[in-house]
Amino acid sequence: MTEIFFYHGARDRLQAAANWLFNSWEQRQPVLVYAPNDDVGNQLDRILWTQAPTGFVPHCRAASPLASETPIVITNDFFALPSLPQDERLLNLADEVPPGFARFQTLIEIVSNEDSVRIPARERFKFYRERGYQLQGKDLGSTV
Repeated sequence: MTEIFFYHGARDRLQAAANWLFNSWEQRQPVLVYAPNDDVGNQLDRILWTQAPTGFVPHCRAASPLASETPIVITNDFFALPSLPQDERLLNLADEVPPGFARFQTLIEIVSNEDSVRIPARERFKFYRERGYQLQGKDLGSTV
């Protein structure tokens, strides 16, 4: 059964996501990022290119010919999500439950204090809990 982690209390959801991705990359853990909003995907892409001068995080879009070789893949395609080859970790940056999430070993939800992010996250939390998924949480507080 998919392990689901909610990292909540982030000041900046995208920066917290980038930090989490950086840590995943340091541990050589592949991740599929679901960012259905093009603006969100573009902002995350920019952060990952500029996060740290010595800490490049290899990533690309799902449509790239390098997607199968790249540890972090970003997609905005709702319909392609269940068919992409990565199935270990899914980072959800959508306001809805991602399609096909149950095929992933781990689902990560990063939640900021903004109502526009926090309220839909509560609904997703309730959705997962009602279906018997074990949920784990971590308060990011003021760290990010």
